[in-house]
Amino acid sequence: MTVPALEITGLSKGFGSGRKKNQVLTNLSLTITQGEVFGFLGPNGAGKSTTIKLLLHFLKPDSGSLRILGKTVGQEEFRHRIGYLSEFPFFYDHLTARETLRLSGRLSGMERQALDQRIPILLERMTLTEAADRRVGGFSKGMKQRLGMANALIHDPEVLIFDEPMSGLDPVGRHQIKGLIAELKQEGKTIFFSSHILSDIEALCDRIGVINKGVLLYSGGLRDFLVAGCGLEESFVRVIEEANHACA
Repeated sequence: MTVPALEITGLSKGFGSGRKKNQVLTNLSLTITQGEVFGFLGPNGAGKSTTIKLLLHFLKPDSGSLRILGKTVGQEEFRHRIGYLSEFPFFYDHLTARETLRLSGRLSGMERQALDQRIPILLERMTLTEAADRRVGGFSKGMKQRLGMANALIHDPEVLIFDEPMSGLDPVGRHQIKGLIAELKQEGKTIFFSSHILSDIEALCDRIGVINKGVLLYSGGLRDFLVAGCGLEESFVRVIEEANHACA
């Protein structure tokens, strides 16, 4: 039996203590199967980025468990099997794009020969060939985002986790990343990503999860989520408003 790509069970996380504690996630459970594209939706502050940081073991949960390809996060090594793109990728400004990818590849355990083959392919795929030997400190936001995507793909991981992958991109850049995600899906990769751009979610995802104030409101097929006669944006707004009204 194939293990899930991502498995989150009873996940809770808060910050602070006592009366000042801010509960960010409450009893979150999600399962993402291998080979699917899963969109994680929610308003600002809903808990999307916190969930991703917990998956990557950047934070520790208060309770619950997380597994990636059957490996327990925080107890077993899994990071060589995933690629991650943050909303605001960080790079060493004095390195070039080529040097950045080489450093990431070496840290992932790749051999020099494999990197010599892989780096030019990714630079071309991300339209960065002409900027390959420029220092990253002079890159635009969109260029850094594309370099971050190449960085996430350098070691050809099985699972990709993206936090707002279209952030800062112009329409051409967004079209490029959307096309890349579709290609990665065809290659059998598992992709879990958060986004505020609902049209991208609608175009790319097999299933979605909707979170609000740390509580999962929906997890399932995109079509099953849509309110009769409504698109994704209107259905999303209606569900969030109903949840907020119920909590008022």
